[in-house]
Amino acid sequence: MPRNHLQLEAAVVERESVRYTPAGVPIVSCTLHHRAEVVEAGVPRQVEMTLQALVAGELAGTLERCELGVIAHFAGFLALRSRNARTLVFHITEIQHIGKD
Repeated sequence: MPRNHLQLEAAVVERESVRYTPAGVPIVSCTLHHRAEVVEAGVPRQVEMTLQALVAGELAGTLERCELGVIAHFAGFLALRSRNARTLVFHITEIQHIGKD
C-alpha cells in the first residue's frame, strides 16, 4: 500500500480560530514556516517555505495553544484542499513541542 507521511520541523506563523464541522469535529487551520539546510546531490542547500496545514479533532486544542514562532515537530499527511482543488494541505496528526526559533 502506498504511503503518504510527512514529517516537518516548523513554526506556526498564522493560526485561525477553531471552527467545527457539521458533525461537531473541531478544526484549526494554520500556516507553518520551515527553514533548514539540507544536502541534495552532495551539495548543501538552504530551504525555506510556508505550508498551509490543519488539525482536526482533539489535537486542534494543542495547535490552538501553540505559541506563534515556536518550532515544533509536525507529522501527518498531504491531501487536496478540496475535491476539485489542485493545492495541497498538510493534515497534522502529531505535534511535538521542540523550542524557540
